[in-house]
Amino acid sequence: MEVIHKIGRRKTAVARVYLSDGKGKISVNDRDLNNYFPTATLQYKVKQAFALTNTEDNYDVKVKVYGGGITGQAEAIRLALSRALCEVDEENRTALKPEGLLTRDPRMVERKKFGQKKARKKFQFSKR
Repeated sequence: MEVIHKIGRRKTAVARVYLSDGKGKISVNDRDLNNYFPTATLQYKVKQAFALTNTEDNYDVKVKVYGGGITGQAEAIRLALSRALCEVDEENRTALKPEGLLTRDPRMVERKKFGQKKARKKFQFSKR
């Protein structure tokens, strides 16, 4: 199997995933997964696509991720991995689609408007 390259995005985070045959090693920005994502919740989010398709130890993953915070980065990686697993085997789509792992979350930060404090918050109104 050749290396499969996919991109996943979430908020302002962009993840480039390179999937190849291997023993299940996942490295994020040249660091170990457990080192880059310290909490178990974020590690679970990254590995969720593998868990649903029962392919935990079948592939090695190299990830380059930038932008956003760690939660957005973890979810961007999850989307890219799900897309890559669908390209490997079309059967994986039936397991990943109902869980919503193939859907790009469109929610982004709303821009700040001029004459206002934030996107929706206004400056305090003074009657007198």
